[in-house]
Amino acid sequence: MAATVGNLFRSVLRLANDPAQNIWVCPLLLLADAGLTAGVVWKIPYTEIDWRAYMQQVAQINAGERNYAKIRGDTGPLVYPAGHVWIYRLLSTITSDGSDIFTAQLVFAALYLVTLATVMLCYHRARVPPYVFPLLVLSKRLHSVYVLRLFNDCWAVLGLWLAIALFQSRHVKAAALAFSLGLAVKMSLLLALPGVAVLLYMGQGPWAAIGSLLVMVQYQVLLAWPFLAAYPREYLARAFEFSRVFLFKWTVNWRFLGEDRFLSEGFSTSLLAVHASLLGLFALTRWIVPTEMNVLQIVGSFITPPTKRKQDEMARKIAPDFVLNTILVANTIGMLCARSLHYQFYAWLAWGSPYLLWRTGWHPVAVVIVWLAQEVAWNVYPSSPISSAGVVGCLAAQVSGVWAGTGAGMQRRATTRPKSRGGPGNGQQK
Repeated sequence: MAATVGNLFRSVLRLANDPAQNIWVCPLLLLADAGLTAGVVWKIPYTEIDWRAYMQQVAQINAGERNYAKIRGDTGPLVYPAGHVWIYRLLSTITSDGSDIFTAQLVFAALYLVTLATVMLCYHRARVPPYVFPLLVLSKRLHSVYVLRLFNDCWAVLGLWLAIALFQSRHVKAAALAFSLGLAVKMSLLLALPGVAVLLYMGQGPWAAIGSLLVMVQYQVLLAWPFLAAYPREYLARAFEFSRVFLFKWTVNWRFLGEDRFLSEGFSTSLLAVHASLLGLFALTRWIVPTEMNVLQIVGSFITPPTKRKQDEMARKIAPDFVLNTILVANTIGMLCARSLHYQFYAWLAWGSPYLLWRTGWHPVAVVIVWLAQEVAWNVYPSSPISSAGVVGCLAAQVSGVWAGTGAGMQRRATTRPKSRGGPGNGQQK
């Protein structure tokens, strides 16, 4: 009997660590989460936060207003790029000017499930084992952000994950378009831009990458043209406002420091310095490793571009796990060093955290414990010194853990497909 139980336990562990099982695990989890999400919409009351303000702002635009400095709602001025406007203008149309909340929740439930399916695809391509996937569907806060709060972050995050999926399949130009469309909804997507820039360089070469970045800017101009043509200064000042003042009462991440330190210029400068240092660390020791070039050679490549053979070699090294490592780490570093995080920002973190925690190489129990600690910290309302310390601690654990868990193996080519039986050291970059 004991031997039978032992054999059964080992079989379960083997299946839980076998990426080949994702082919049936993912559809089952997706179906289960569809039921869970429907239950949330049906049973838990909607909470008004920004939806009414979005609709009020859209109403002013429908009335002909194009000056971003004059467009306001109950919660303040319009501070999002034009992509946000067009999405919520459409939502206003199909929800009777925002009064049909249930229809809006159904739209966001579909958005949630499409994003979940996209994330699962990205994970599967990176050969993430099945035991990681349940962490994608168990977040209370993430369901709340989507179907109970209707935040615009959800649309921007879909653009990010579509870009990741397209980079993984080496459709670099389409990935740049998806990323730019996400950025047109919320400028927080800029946190992942360093990782995107690395992938553009590797996938296209130095000058073609710059060309793609300029095309991304053109997409922003096209989407915002009705506002840029009329009031360009007001649009840029609001939609991409980098001097925004953050309120201590809403912070989720730095409450444990106290209000005086939170508001100090020295703290803001320190965060910028740490942000730049961490990006530099990963760029030098992780992200440019597959190029087999040092910083001086990369700078020189803008004068003397790589040969076609060299460029093709770099492009082939854009493996699915390298794409996830690069973009998700850049985004998580940005969140770790953000001046202030609000609850809706969990949509930027929650989809990638299970991968990053697995990517650390930690034991599965440790992965689940840190994931659970993060989920608990983000569900404390209002945030407390302890919960905010938990938020920062979990972000720091992911960034430091991934740096320690990755290394020379990042030079592995995308065409290499070794078996993965558990942690990332088996068949993944290490």
